[in-house]
Amino acid sequence: MSAPLLEVADIEAGYGEALVLRGVSLAASAGELVTIIGPNGAGKSTLLRVVYGLLRPEAGSVRYAGEDVTGVRPEQLTRRGLNYVPQLANVFPTLSVAENLQVGGVSLPRAERRQAVADMYEQFPLLAERRRQRAGTLSGGQRKLLAIARALVTRPKVLFLDEPSAGLSPQAVELVFDQLAAVKRRGIAVVMVEQNARRALALADTGYVLDMGRNAYVGPGRTLLRDPKVAELYLGKSTAASSSTSTSAPSGMSEPT
Repeated sequence: MSAPLLEVADIEAGYGEALVLRGVSLAASAGELVTIIGPNGAGKSTLLRVVYGLLRPEAGSVRYAGEDVTGVRPEQLTRRGLNYVPQLANVFPTLSVAENLQVGGVSLPRAERRQAVADMYEQFPLLAERRRQRAGTLSGGQRKLLAIARALVTRPKVLFLDEPSAGLSPQAVELVFDQLAAVKRRGIAVVMVEQNARRALALADTGYVLDMGRNAYVGPGRTLLRDPKVAELYLGKSTAASSSTSTSAPSGMSEPT
């Protein structure tokens, strides 16, 4: 079995004197969708910031395609094949859809930019119809699709997303998640932090549950979704008929000591 495309090992990081991440690890392979869930303050968004070079870790490592990229600047990571969609401020509202995509593609060689934008119009017909529309006038779901397309125009091999469904209507959430499933089918590794834990785990190949800055549970997304302990602690209520009181990790998964 080939090594994961992205390997995050024993990350410790925080802000000032406050340590947020306390030894978190994660891996993602090409064509795999990885979901990170957990309570507020668990360190989910901080983990993405570390992996994408926005925050330097105190300890641990980030490896991409076998190379140590710990602390490499975001623009350099983008050129290497990683990109990141933040929850907020992810498009230029005064620019048109077309201009947003063109700006997103500046890291590509000039000769590739036009085709890269054309590829996004093919993948996102809704954006093609609105290419001259200012991004600030798009609906929430349309704007999120534009943010994803802006990241994909760089032709990444790994795509990070922070709360892609935040603030969206149920219909828009389905639209965005359908597109993320399509991104995965293209062989891109997708790593997302998501508060809509049930929907995210149902879509994920692998789920990571963070709690208090540590890996609490790791396993196949649908297996985590069915586990009564995970449901009780992190999904609001148990999805299983059993009211298991076991404190052990779900079968076949890891729980740190």
